[in-house]
Amino acid sequence: MKIKHDSKLRFVAYAAVVLIPLLLALDAFQAHRYAKLKAELAKLEAKQVEIVEQNRKLISDISLLSSSDRIEKIAESELGMHKAKSEDIVRVEIK
Repeated sequence: MKIKHDSKLRFVAYAAVVLIPLLLALDAFQAHRYAKLKAELAKLEAKQVEIVEQNRKLISDISLLSSSDRIEKIAESELGMHKAKSEDIVRVEIK
């Protein structure tokens, strides 16, 4: 009975000697991986803020460029166009 108990105790001791450093190494690896992922997440969040700001600017530019006053001014000054008079408008009906 004592031999079985001693062999179990030795097995547990050897397992602890092998598993404890292995678990510590695994913990260090996971901590390194976590830090790396956290840094990548911070980078991606900063990029997202930058892209959202750029998108806001582009939306503002679209609003500015598509304003009817601006288009009318360009049509008159650069393209030589003018507003049609009511007698110049021809209505076409399709049946």
